[in-house]
Amino acid sequence: MGVDREPGHTTASVKPLRTHSSTRVAQNVALSTPLSSSVMAAAYGPRWPGLYAEGVAFQVLSSIRSGPPADTTPITLLHGFTQTAKCWGPFADQLAAATPIVAIDLPGHGGSTDVRGDLKQTATMIASAIAPSVVIGYSLGGRVALHLALAFPELVERLVLIGATGGIDSEIERSQRQSADETLADHLESVGVETFLDEWLAQPLFASLTAQQSMREQRSLNSAAGLASSLRLCGVGTQAPLWDRLNNLTMPVLVLAGSNDEKFSQLGHRLVASIGNNASFMAIAESGHSAHLENPTAASTAVAEWLSKTS
Repeated sequence: MGVDREPGHTTASVKPLRTHSSTRVAQNVALSTPLSSSVMAAAYGPRWPGLYAEGVAFQVLSSIRSGPPADTTPITLLHGFTQTAKCWGPFADQLAAATPIVAIDLPGHGGSTDVRGDLKQTATMIASAIAPSVVIGYSLGGRVALHLALAFPELVERLVLIGATGGIDSEIERSQRQSADETLADHLESVGVETFLDEWLAQPLFASLTAQQSMREQRSLNSAAGLASSLRLCGVGTQAPLWDRLNNLTMPVLVLAGSNDEKFSQLGHRLVASIGNNASFMAIAESGHSAHLENPTAASTAVAEWLSKTS
């Protein structure tokens, strides 16, 4: 089966991350031990020598690194909305014991600049920043990961999606969602990050997260302008549905959803059916939408075992 590259994309050149004189690079890499303690391993190897990706409008990507030297295929982590690269917690720590990891702040989050393009453009920017890797995306990060895999399959050796979707089918529903996200972005800018996070994390979707698992302190480091730009430009209402193109993905794909997350479990099964025989679904027990945070050992074990089977 031929690969149907994302329309409007060209092959990304994989180059060392570097600083640019016109931008302030967010120096978000620490040196030694695990992700959750914010102190990263220094001996990472030559694949990821810097922090800057030259992409859409000279945006800056911030990242943190962990794990052993990069003599094996690294893992690239793409977080969810209102999170940062430091919001992967024990899930990432456990994977980093055997695999080099780079966790990226998505545009509009953490140390990265505000969103200046849609999901396709975001994928292009990330493509210029990463080496071929196993890409793991959660929620918003999962949608970015799907665009990355469709547009730049040579950079996504294997793909893991957590609580992700291929988009909204109905044009009317997409338009309604886009309007709702625009209203939500306006509200966010009006009330500020702290009040918005109170409201966001109070949704039933996140009800099963403990205070520690929610990583509220990290989320609070985001700016209202950055999060609002993400809602307006990368919200699911702005995304053309990908369902009829997913069978062009030829790399191994693992789809995870929390066993208590009925909506995204159904969407997960649909993702697998749309992708084909190279995709598989696994439910993570005793968890909701943030399965990798609520049950990190089960989620990391599922990923590690799948990686060993598909290597």
